Amino acid sequence: MQRRHFFAHTLAGAAALGVATVARASLLTLPEPVTRTDPGTAGPWTPPGVTGAGRPYQPVVTLNGWTLPFRMNDGVKEFHLVAEPVVREFAPGFSANLWGYNGSSPGPTIEVVEGDRVRIYVTNRLPEHTTIHWHGQRLPNGMDGVGGLNQPQIPPGQTWVYEFVARRPGTFMYHPHADEMTQMAMGLMGLWITHPKGRHPWIADVQRDYAFLLNAFDITPGARTPNVNTMLDFNVWAWNSRVFPGIDPLLARLGDRVRVRIGNLTMTNHPIHIHGIEFEVTGTDGGPVRPEARWPEVTVDVAVGQMRQIEFIADEEGDWAMHCHKSHHTMGPMGHGVPTLIGADHRGLVHRLQRLVPDYMVMGERGMADMGAMEMPLPDNTPPMMTGTGPYGPIEMGGMFTTLKVRRDLPAGSYRDPGWYAQPPGTQARPLHPDAAPTPHGAMHHHGGHGPAPQPAPFDARKPHGGHHDHH
Repeated sequence: MQRRHFFAHTLAGAAALGVATVARASLLTLPEPVTRTDPGTAGPWTPPGVTGAGRPYQPVVTLNGWTLPFRMNDGVKEFHLVAEPVVREFAPGFSANLWGYNGSSPGPTIEVVEGDRVRIYVTNRLPEHTTIHWHGQRLPNGMDGVGGLNQPQIPPGQTWVYEFVARRPGTFMYHPHADEMTQMAMGLMGLWITHPKGRHPWIADVQRDYAFLLNAFDITPGARTPNVNTMLDFNVWAWNSRVFPGIDPLLARLGDRVRVRIGNLTMTNHPIHIHGIEFEVTGTDGGPVRPEARWPEVTVDVAVGQMRQIEFIADEEGDWAMHCHKSHHTMGPMGHGVPTLIGADHRGLVHRLQRLVPDYMVMGERGMADMGAMEMPLPDNTPPMMTGTGPYGPIEMGGMFTTLKVRRDLPAGSYRDPGWYAQPPGTQARPLHPDAAPTPHGAMHHHGGHGPAPQPAPFDARKPHGGHHDHH
């Protein structure tokens, strides 16, 4: 991270008093805006002297994001958000011109504790006015951030102030309520986490706490700026403005209790699926879910404008896929008008076409799996499409895909990628040698038609002892 001074003379002379009234002297001592442009996952941020700044808590790790530091001022936690144009790297070789906060899009995660009084300075460096709506929070009406309804818009070049008490624990989001279609389509959004003040009967202690936003963009291949008028036909499906293989893995030590907070600010729902474990939905935008209202799942649907908080025990070692289960959302910039060519016969045609178009490649006559291995020419600055590889070759996924890596030897508190999992001998799918094919039970052999035909062997179905965690 880097700190930068924000033109103190400008703020002293021209900063507007905004949503909250503060003394003029306070504007002279604005907290410096902290910026970060690195698209990697920052480690958990624990505030210095945390006991004086709220209850100690397990900090959130924002996937491919970071937590915004604050300062204490007479018992108030002060943050400084700067809305500004940013350049975001979605994956190596593909970056986009977005709008964000403090150098990144989504903006940094804000972490506080239930009961904290918070003061957020918002500086507008966008070319148009903006506001911030604190999605899901209980707060005074004048702090809700809907331009024209709760407050005037924040003009370019001005700094306004929001101040309220974080009244309930949970996962929330922040985003503009001013020219919302354009500003959210440009990536202006972020996460807000409020940790419980004390032990909560419905909120468990966890060893790993992850959070990220689902977002989507329509960026013409080769271009750098999203098309903001798109309603549904998006082609860049991202987690925290990263696409696979640019999305970092989620890491867990074997036996850790893991919480994952997922917010959706796209234009459609996303069924998020995790392999290898079962989880429960333990929280929504409305707060924690009572234990008796939960049930086991392996997929959770996160609708538009919603947050879902899931928890599980990482008790199965390995590298497990985690992705949106809408298959196009794990693809990439593929045009939706591409015809289906399965079964088409290209023989005799390819060489003729290559005389006219030297880079022409046969694609789709056997399905699309070839795209995972071929290096298909694409315009510069185009998202990767099915280019992620694993230890055994192409993974054939893109967009909203990553892995959950569970390791018994991962040090507690470590977020260093351990590399690929080495399956123990005899625990991996393998090809069957033709000579080793077993004779199926009950196979009907020809025996000349004399006597009764052989009967199938009796089927014995037994449930494994100890529940579903005992079968491997």
